[in-house]
Amino acid sequence: MSEGVEWAVHCCLTLAWLGDERPVPAARLAAGYELPTAYLNKQLQALVRAGVLESVAGAKGGFRLARPLEKITLMDVVAAVEGPEDAFQCQEIRRRGMGAGAPEGRYRAPCAVSTAMRRAELAWRRALAAQTLAEIQAAAERQAPDLGRGVRRWYGQDG
Repeated sequence: MSEGVEWAVHCCLTLAWLGDERPVPAARLAAGYELPTAYLNKQLQALVRAGVLESVAGAKGGFRLARPLEKITLMDVVAAVEGPEDAFQCQEIRRRGMGAGAPEGRYRAPCAVSTAMRRAELAWRRALAAQTLAEIQAAAERQAPDLGRGVRRWYGQDG
């Protein structure tokens, strides 16, 4: 999984802690985590395409949440950034090398490795889909109760 997923989740949480409708420019979000703006912007645009964020054009434009954190799952973010493809891509290597001359009947059943990986990926996707960003925000605030206030202060929204 790419670092873009981590960046995207943190930006969604930041936008929630800011808690208003004012969009935040990609450059400002990037500065908050010392990230490259151009690369972060790609992740933010992917979140817009997935309906997680809204993009506002213009001099006072930027990004804001398209829906509450309670309605955004980790799977929404992962799928937006990484795409819908399975993480494991079976190449059927069992048919090469020492398996190249084997009878075709040996390959009627799905590969045991592929089956195990697909089962694990399904469990992983279900776990991601079951966890909302609101739950992650709550966990972060339990670890650091003043986190939201610190975010607002950094973005010039003291109080």
